[in-house]
Amino acid sequence: MELVYSTQNSDFDPEKRYRNPAHFDRPEAGVTHAVVIGDWPKVVDAYEAMGVEVSVLKPLISPPVDSGDADAIVGLEQDNATLRAERDGILRLVDAAEGQSDLEHPGAGELPIRLFGALKAVHEGFETLTDERDTLAGEVESLRGEVARFKAAAEPVDNAEKIASLKAQLDAANVTYRANASVESLEKAVADLHQA
Repeated sequence: MELVYSTQNSDFDPEKRYRNPAHFDRPEAGVTHAVVIGDWPKVVDAYEAMGVEVSVLKPLISPPVDSGDADAIVGLEQDNATLRAERDGILRLVDAAEGQSDLEHPGAGELPIRLFGALKAVHEGFETLTDERDTLAGEVESLRGEVARFKAAAEPVDNAEKIASLKAQLDAANVTYRANASVESLEKAVADLHQA
């Protein structure tokens, strides 16, 4: 398969496959011949290292260079400065999101300001959730204390003491009972004593 590396924007041959060499990261499999238009040594070297035949052609048209257009150069420099400022603002916000610095307003740039707004909303939401979690944790501890108090209050009187008391009452009245009598049967026998 023949593959053409070119930065052209139009006039493509529908019978050929094209790639932009500016985005080249590695050679593609199955290429038997690579055509490189322009000065792209990384592309050429990579395919030659694989033993693929490479043809290097000069671009058909060179981009015009007008060194006298100072306004265009100043405009490009301003655009580059704006992009650098936005990049720096985004990098500071990423550092803040990663916990390496405090979250601060970037000051300029549409994208950094939007990112700041989104990160601030996430941060505030996280703080709200943390506060709610801490409140709920306190309530849980309080409820655990109440449950422990209720359990202690609801625990039955020690059956051994109760059985001994019932047996003592029956012994005093000379009433016989089984040695392994249940609490209920002992309570019934004592109740019968009081009724008699």
